[in-house]
Amino acid sequence: MTYQKRLTLLVILDSLIVSSAIFIALWVAYPSTAALLQVDVIIVSAIALLFFHHLFAILYKLYNKVWAYASVGELVAIVKAITFSVLAAGFVQFLYNDFSIYRRALLVTWMLHIILIGGSRFMWRIFRDRYIASDLNQKRTLIVGAGAAGAMIARQLKNEQKNADLLPIAFVDDDLSKQKMQLYNLPVAGSVKDIPRLVKELTIEHIVIAIPSLQNGELTAVVSKCNETNAKVQMLPKIEDIMSGKVSVNTLKNVEVEDVLGRDTVELDITTISEYVTGNTVMVTGAGGSIGSEICRQLMRFSPSKIILVGHGEYSIYMIDMELRDKYGKTAIEIVPVIGDVQDRMRVFNIVEEHKPTIVYHAAAHKHVPLMEYNPHEAVKNNVIGTKNVAEAADTYGVKTFVLVSTDKAVNPTNVMGATKRIAEMVIQDLAQRSKTKIVAVRFGNVLGSRGSVIPLFKKQIEKGGPVTVTHPDMTRYFMTIPEASRLVIQAGTLAKGGEIFVLDMGEPVKIVDLARNLIKLSGYTEDEISIEFAGIRPGEKMFEELLNEKEVLPGEVYEKIYVGRTVEVDSDRLLELIERFNGYGAVELKDALMGIVYAEQELVAKGS
Repeated sequence: MTYQKRLTLLVILDSLIVSSAIFIALWVAYPSTAALLQVDVIIVSAIALLFFHHLFAILYKLYNKVWAYASVGELVAIVKAITFSVLAAGFVQFLYNDFSIYRRALLVTWMLHIILIGGSRFMWRIFRDRYIASDLNQKRTLIVGAGAAGAMIARQLKNEQKNADLLPIAFVDDDLSKQKMQLYNLPVAGSVKDIPRLVKELTIEHIVIAIPSLQNGELTAVVSKCNETNAKVQMLPKIEDIMSGKVSVNTLKNVEVEDVLGRDTVELDITTISEYVTGNTVMVTGAGGSIGSEICRQLMRFSPSKIILVGHGEYSIYMIDMELRDKYGKTAIEIVPVIGDVQDRMRVFNIVEEHKPTIVYHAAAHKHVPLMEYNPHEAVKNNVIGTKNVAEAADTYGVKTFVLVSTDKAVNPTNVMGATKRIAEMVIQDLAQRSKTKIVAVRFGNVLGSRGSVIPLFKKQIEKGGPVTVTHPDMTRYFMTIPEASRLVIQAGTLAKGGEIFVLDMGEPVKIVDLARNLIKLSGYTEDEISIEFAGIRPGEKMFEELLNEKEVLPGEVYEKIYVGRTVEVDSDRLLELIERFNGYGAVELKDALMGIVYAEQELVAKGS
């Protein structure tokens, strides 16, 4: 219906109600003497009432409101418009009728106007909610959480029933005081433990988790209950994502494995990080990668004067550069994209000399275990020599802090990638002994959603209809979200004294097969629909990962979820010989040389050196 037609209909409807209501009111107020009242006074009162009603209806925008979504605010506007119109008509009657008014008639008129005009507006909403909405092809939805967020979702879905795919049916909430209560005419039908039963009883097709403040352990318990049903599960974004501006508060998202496996958010020491980063020049190598790009995003919150985005991949650096400029382009932060390979020593030294960073985060590395087994020379060039180049450039040009992003695969490595990362740690530990730069490494396990993670692979396999391939039923890994890992890397940098290997608390290890099962379920399938196959352990893979060798760890956290390892003596001559001669080795010989250095160090650790 067009605006003009809608306006005409409402004006005619209101005119009929106002014109007739005063006569009905006279009969109700004065049942035995209504015929004796002055007709001219009644007609003047009716005309005045009609005029003032339309005047105040325009002032309070009664003809501009969308009555399908009417609520308390619209009711208040109706009451105000009617009250002022009746008072104004009463004042006209008072002047015209020799300073007397028909008070009872005006009072009944006021009540009739509210009932009839308010009722006419709300009748459409009631009819729409009760009859039209039930005919729509909507999914019956259970809302977990009867708090402010749950109420917002329920109201939004009820108000947008023509466009929404979801029809709210009931709430569940563990708050005992809310049980058997109603919110937006929807019952709080039970608690979280009742979800499987309620899904069957109420024929629920969709579940929305509407508690943004849920910590990961609590969220896991809720999702587990939801997963006992065949209903699709979605959730409101977490408070952290809403605060960071990544998503809107009313945006529903699918529950991801990251939500279930991630841990409780670590509170950063904002003051220390601000003193460490704000106003300084920061350089990040591998800035286009999963970890490097997230470190850049996190650093921008602390307003460095300049951030240097160094990477070998042109497209990835372009993407993170454009992302940061889009969000921070109007700030005073200078964003400098630099294409450069950490293997190119002269290029690395030129970059550091030109920009003179205060802090360097070295995240550039080859991380794929099987690929590095086939390409050990490339692993050495990027992971060892690249690290050596960046660290020595930082030392040469007086960088205050250098942080190497390392991996749990550097502990007791059985593969080329892990061995090269451990040797990279040795290289910087050796340099730290004679450098004024605070040179440290930060070691953590797999990050959820990174390019090298199994999750993107599993998702692609699920999209194709399966099977999902897992190497071994007992294969376990430590997992951490990319934002958490990046934040802790930045925090560890503030704790640097020189030579330490910081280790991030990765929580409990997770079986890869359980990860696959969770992902299949969260994607809306069963294992009957998407099967899991075991493909066998790949070259260089370990069944279990470790974060610190037994003799390496020092007791106690140096910060929440951050530990520090012991400094171990490094055979610098042997390292230098490997670096100088690695091109002369064959692939097998190079692997043996790498492992020889690692095993020699492990023997020193075992002796308590």
